Amino acid sequence: MNILRALGRPATRWLAVLLGRGLYRLRAVGREHLPATGPGLLVSNHVSLLDPLLLMACAGRPIRQFVRCPSDAESVRNAREALEQGQLVCVFAEGDISRTGNLHPFQPFFEKITAGLSVPVIPTHLDGLWGSLFSACGTRFLFRWPPRLRRRVTMSFGPPLPEPEACAARQAVLELAGAAFCHRRTRRDLLHLRFLRTAKRRWFAFAMADSSGKKLTFGEALVAALLLARWLRRRRPQDRMIGLLLPASVGGGLANAAVLLAGKIPVNLNFTAGAEAVQSAIQQCSIQTILTSKVFLAKAKLDPRPEMIFLEDVLQEVTPMAKLGMAVIALLLPSRLLERFVHPGSRDPDSLGTVVFSSGSTGAPKGIMLSHHNVLSNIEALDQIFWIRPRDCFLGVLPFFHSFGFTCTLWFPLVVGCGVVYHPNPMDAKVVGELAAAYRATFLLATPAFFAAYIRRCTPEQFATLRIALAGAEKLHENLAQEFQRKYGLPLCEGYGCTEMAPVVAANVPQPGTVRQASLKPGTVGHPIPGVTARIVDPASGATLPCGQEGLLLIKGPNSMMGYLGQPEATAAAFREGWYQTGDIACLDEDGFIRITDRLSRFSKIAGEMVPHLRVEEALSTILGEAACLVTAVPDEHKGERLVVLYTRGDISPGELWRRLGESRLPKLWIPKAENFFRIEALPVLGSGKADLRRARELARKLTAGSA
Repeated sequence: MNILRALGRPATRWLAVLLGRGLYRLRAVGREHLPATGPGLLVSNHVSLLDPLLLMACAGRPIRQFVRCPSDAESVRNAREALEQGQLVCVFAEGDISRTGNLHPFQPFFEKITAGLSVPVIPTHLDGLWGSLFSACGTRFLFRWPPRLRRRVTMSFGPPLPEPEACAARQAVLELAGAAFCHRRTRRDLLHLRFLRTAKRRWFAFAMADSSGKKLTFGEALVAALLLARWLRRRRPQDRMIGLLLPASVGGGLANAAVLLAGKIPVNLNFTAGAEAVQSAIQQCSIQTILTSKVFLAKAKLDPRPEMIFLEDVLQEVTPMAKLGMAVIALLLPSRLLERFVHPGSRDPDSLGTVVFSSGSTGAPKGIMLSHHNVLSNIEALDQIFWIRPRDCFLGVLPFFHSFGFTCTLWFPLVVGCGVVYHPNPMDAKVVGELAAAYRATFLLATPAFFAAYIRRCTPEQFATLRIALAGAEKLHENLAQEFQRKYGLPLCEGYGCTEMAPVVAANVPQPGTVRQASLKPGTVGHPIPGVTARIVDPASGATLPCGQEGLLLIKGPNSMMGYLGQPEATAAAFREGWYQTGDIACLDEDGFIRITDRLSRFSKIAGEMVPHLRVEEALSTILGEAACLVTAVPDEHKGERLVVLYTRGDISPGELWRRLGESRLPKLWIPKAENFFRIEALPVLGSGKADLRRARELARKLTAGSA
């Protein structure tokens, strides 16, 4: 700031325009919200050292004062004087430059600046600067080579706030951040074209491997995907959607890329959901071709279908000359010419990229339509907070029909240019540990149930190279996170998402040692990822609730789905004024972290009182330790419903568990009766690792009927 004062206003504005138009491709959005004359207070995020210059380049008029330190009384006093004189002032409300890539809580000191003054407060957001040479990405300024030199930067100005309040200002800036993701897109921003450009850039680098021994570089992966794409275009020209019945593997990853390169839409079928669910997906998508493997069908004990095309048969049709010719074309043609050679049609980022069917854990599966923009926005946001590097290696254990697997372990590595190693059985902890050690895996995303298996079977030496371990899809219990930390010396971070949001909504991030901003808070699912905004409302009235109060969680962002396939009524019901209704009960704390307390559908009304299943499960987990447990409900003619406990720990009897739960601080109404505790061999789970709530309810009905 002192440098800017020393340069003087004319020289500073000249430098701002030079940097804004020369070093960056700068776009200003909503400049009509800035007052042409008179005072105005800009409340902005702070991403890089050049933020003041870029703001001056976009504002169209001088900005007198920049304030970012809440303890600097002189700056606050000078800012008030500038406003009283009718000038523009900017406040970096986070209190410091961002050190994690995420938007952190706003300091309320700017409220003192406007106290007693009638001044428009304008939310402002800078997008596209994280990772630049002048940002604190990696906690270092200047001393690294940025991934892109001339970056596309969007400066967004929102309408003036009715009240200069910190939480409202942060919410407005978050919404501007979500809208800014749309300005990142060009017509070339398609998943398969991003993979193509990455493969051209990292031709000889390791791309993917699996437990069968297959291992490919990016160049080899691109050539294989292009060959399969050409086969699909020639042999299946009329197919719009292609079904994929393949596990998490090199073949499964290549098939997904090839379908998109062929100008078609991949639909990964959930082979663990049963024949009825698979048939429903085939009918909803009008699938006439299913890519699969003979070896996989035999291992999974699945019956062949007439729509199936086997990859083994397709490979036999590809001659050595065809492979050589495609390799030469892919290697020698520049990216833009190669894109024209392989990319049919005129699809854009908002076109359909895939259909992912919901797990069906609480009802019938629905086809969720995700665009290229949805998935890419999720990938870019995760890359921003986790700062994935080319030498990183993902450990891919989630199936591709699972939205986390499709986005995070399939397309994330292909787009950002790092490696991934797959294993189709996420519960096979022995092989998972061996692969982690052999490929020096650094990023592991799995469900809490899978992490519990790894804690039992994987050694600290096998997970020694991990730097990020992220649990999602289910509630992460505190005892499991603590055990993982003790054994591997690495925090097990909890994230949160839903298929309708492509899928990641929020995530905790490992806390860098030198960073003052909090990025990890146990017991929460983290901050909303960049571009995503969260709101807590009253489930009945829809009124926005203050920080710390529980209510229905609403989400908005660039990753919000296109809708449910063939179900416009269900799509309309899922949204409330543009916000997706998650069905989860949560609260936002004062630091901006989301804490999930239960699902709206996982409450039981007992004697007129709503009883949350998750709270009872949390109390049970403190008694059972790592052993799995699940609370469900069955009808009761006297009280409406009654709770049923299913658990797997063998050395504690149902009566003992009931007695010890009764000693907890839970209200007596929340504690199930002793005859409704059942010890079973294993909880019913879906192929994704999530608890199968529908089967659990059916099992509870049978067990309670038998005990009666």
